[in-house]
Amino acid sequence: MNLGKLSKTLYFQVLVGLALGIAVGHWWPEFGASLKPFGDGFVKLVKMMIAPVVFCTIVSGLTSLGDSKGIGKTLLKAMGLFYVLTILALLTGLATAFLMQPGAGMNIDPATLDASVAAKFSKAELPHGFAQFVLHIIPASFFGAFAAGEVLPVLLLAVLCGFALTRIGKAGAPMLDGLESFSHMLFTAFGFIMKLAPLGAFGAMAFTVGKYGIKSIGSLGLLIAAFYVACGFFVAVVLGALARLHGFRLWQVLRYFREELLVVLGTASSEPVLPRLLQKLERLGCKKGVVGLVLPAGYSFNLDGTALYLTLASIFIAQACNIHLSAGQIIAMLGLMLLTSKGAAGVTGSGFVALVATLTVMPDLPVAGVALLVGVDRFMSEARALSSTASNCVACIVVSIWEKACDRERLASELGSGYRRTEEALEHEMDLPAANLALVPAPGERQQAA
Repeated sequence: MNLGKLSKTLYFQVLVGLALGIAVGHWWPEFGASLKPFGDGFVKLVKMMIAPVVFCTIVSGLTSLGDSKGIGKTLLKAMGLFYVLTILALLTGLATAFLMQPGAGMNIDPATLDASVAAKFSKAELPHGFAQFVLHIIPASFFGAFAAGEVLPVLLLAVLCGFALTRIGKAGAPMLDGLESFSHMLFTAFGFIMKLAPLGAFGAMAFTVGKYGIKSIGSLGLLIAAFYVACGFFVAVVLGALARLHGFRLWQVLRYFREELLVVLGTASSEPVLPRLLQKLERLGCKKGVVGLVLPAGYSFNLDGTALYLTLASIFIAQACNIHLSAGQIIAMLGLMLLTSKGAAGVTGSGFVALVATLTVMPDLPVAGVALLVGVDRFMSEARALSSTASNCVACIVVSIWEKACDRERLASELGSGYRRTEEALEHEMDLPAANLALVPAPGERQQAA
């Protein structure tokens, strides 16, 4: 690929945006901090598209599956996998904290910590207990779910509408045709928004470096290093083993989704890439109905980056304040984190909010201890989002394989090619009429035809 073609690819443009953001934030910190609206604006543009994209994708996917019993089985398998991965993530963060001891020797008196920091983040209401969590999923009204923009209420509505359309048969055909056209319009509009990803990454990175400064990493550098080690281990070892057990390579998956992962890195949020992940997982050979169910559910129930952060940050606070936790207290903490890591779904700064919610319930650790993390939390949010995104991509492929809803030949062909198609080719497919999208052959099919 020559330089001209490379400069037109999204991942190259985002890389340039990240590099420029770091440079501007470092050399002109005040100006860099003022660029925050660029990153926030891009994320808001994408978030306004997520609810309708998820709704259309799930409804059309469910009607293509047709079997309501199979849908329930798919969701059950996905939830089982999500909780296993979350438990492994919690244990990975715990083990890293004990091995690297990031808070040892700080000898901080909890009475000297600023409790007002935790109070600010505790205002974000999280559901307490399973019953409240379920009630939180039910929206106040049909259109209220779209107005709030949370994934789980939209997922509930989409499943109900999908089941209803399969029951009414031909009477629902006009509605399905309308949803297909609406979905095509949404993805085309989303393609326009993604052209702003380099600008969003530039603004977000300039703000982070400009406000907090690269020097701020030094005081808590071991904590940041420990968290990145934990995330790297989880992705490389846990997700790598899961991928290998199911016949594909993790590295190829990460390379295939490199544009999306770079956007996540720049914005420190996994939400901006949800629509593109839905498209590219289908292009990998995963059936649309399974992708539409598993990926949005994973965005709420498979927050492995947050799970890693919760255990590592909690043990860090305990070590910094010289608080010894017994085995029973640690087990109780892990059980609590299984709930709080899910309850924070859809809340801005979910990792930090979930940590405050966990410490509020646990009397053994000072809630004010989160004041130690405020200055560097932003430098860890990228790793949280990247870990969760990688985990959801792998989990979606795995569940598709379990359900025999994955074209293995197409999967191998797409991953093996490294997704060499240009962004122009992707845009060309998105500009085709919705009815003809299914006729677009996969790259592997084109090669066979040739």
